[in-house]
Amino acid sequence: MKTNLKKFNLRLNKEIPVDEFFDKILYQPYSGYYANKLPFGRKGDFITAPTISNLFSEIVAIWFVSTWEKLGKPKHFNLVELGPGDGSLTNVIIQTFKKFPELNKATKIFLYEKSKFLKKIQKNKIKNNKVKWINNFDIIKKGPIIFFGNEFFDAIPIKQFIKKNHKYKEKCYLIDDKVLKEKYRIASNEDISKIKTFKVLSKSKFIEFPKLGLIELDKIIKKILTLSGGILLIDYGYVNEIKENTIQAVMKNKKMKMDKLIKNLGKVDITSLVNFSLLNEYFSKKNLKVKNIVSQKFFLEKMGIIERVKILEKRMNVKEKNYMSQTLTRLLDEKFMGKLFKVIFAFKSKRENFLGFN
Repeated sequence: MKTNLKKFNLRLNKEIPVDEFFDKILYQPYSGYYANKLPFGRKGDFITAPTISNLFSEIVAIWFVSTWEKLGKPKHFNLVELGPGDGSLTNVIIQTFKKFPELNKATKIFLYEKSKFLKKIQKNKIKNNKVKWINNFDIIKKGPIIFFGNEFFDAIPIKQFIKKNHKYKEKCYLIDDKVLKEKYRIASNEDISKIKTFKVLSKSKFIEFPKLGLIELDKIIKKILTLSGGILLIDYGYVNEIKENTIQAVMKNKKMKMDKLIKNLGKVDITSLVNFSLLNEYFSKKNLKVKNIVSQKFFLEKMGIIERVKILEKRMNVKEKNYMSQTLTRLLDEKFMGKLFKVIFAFKSKRENFLGFN
């Protein structure tokens, strides 16, 4: 056990905040989950929309086309995918943009990826000189710029707090030889001050706070405010307050109990539901405009996914049509991704009539 913990820079019988613990087991170089394993697809631990079907990626690509047009067809158009997974989405975007020569000429695509392991997979899949991998956004000098993240924000570790009698305590983990124990300690004044700035958290007794996620957003927002453009996030999450822990461990497409996590460090994905109301408030505080938060079903249908399926089905046999139907169900049905997944677009632009939200 001790040797295993060393790989993740963890120590026995020492309290560690929830976000720091998950950051180590997910992103620790060489040992972390995203540093040594391909998590996507049916053989992985979870399935993302781009790996379910190219249909999702096509519709997102068409939204980029429409957004470029809404922005006045600029001669310089930057697209940044945040956490590009196995590269499936970017591959479809490249193919779609080829059908729009003026846009294709104007566009530069950047992939923002933390994992060296996933970068190798992406580079093997994506063979196009328009695509560059970046660790920060300094290389991008001209705008507008559109950031996009599909299941990006849920993979950034969060902090957890309880509030009782106006006092805040932060949840930590303590590891002994057998179990992962929950402990609470007095929260830092810095964290308390940040939490108190959010109206959506003011009445919460149990608080999930994406401190690391907001640090990432700050870099993104700064670039948007400088160059104009926006950020589109699609993720599973909620708008109305959830009063309980949303962190979940997933392995081989099944949820795992947290008490089994210690024996599977580096082999299990850890995510949490995204608080879209908090994101909305944060973007507004940073002087970005925000479109209505909508479900994935609403967004994809508004962008014409049903019409696209009807066109594709004309060239399909029965087996292909059945598969397409199953795919569409996964993306749109409320029992699957349709309702749980939300879409938010925050932007800086004189134009506001972006598609998919009304």
